[in-house]
Amino acid sequence: MKSKLIAASVVALMSVGLSGCVISVGDHESGKSHEYWQEQQDKNRALLANLALGMTSEQVVTLMGTADFSEAYSKTNSANTDQAIKVLFYRTQWAKGDGKTTKDECTPVVFRDNLLVGWGDTAYQQI
Repeated sequence: MKSKLIAASVVALMSVGLSGCVISVGDHESGKSHEYWQEQQDKNRALLANLALGMTSEQVVTLMGTADFSEAYSKTNSANTDQAIKVLFYRTQWAKGDGKTTKDECTPVVFRDNLLVGWGDTAYQQI
């Protein structure tokens, strides 16, 4: 009986002790400041000015860093051959103050067969 009472007391104390623990799971971007986003956007816009048509995707990633989003697919061209299309999206402007990066806040960088063919909305619409 005494051991059951001690065990119940230990469980009760542990329950009270652990009840204050909170684990935060969620969007890590929302904790970043407005200044962080402004600096990132300014940096990405400056780096975009250093791009040159014909660069490989590896050269662009070395220059720009990891993209916020990416897309890739295969497309058949007019000569009936497959082309690899890849699009990297880099955050360059603010759209919503929700702390999350969305594609409408990014500039698309477009590759065809691993070579840079353009960047911006016009290049993205032409693929």
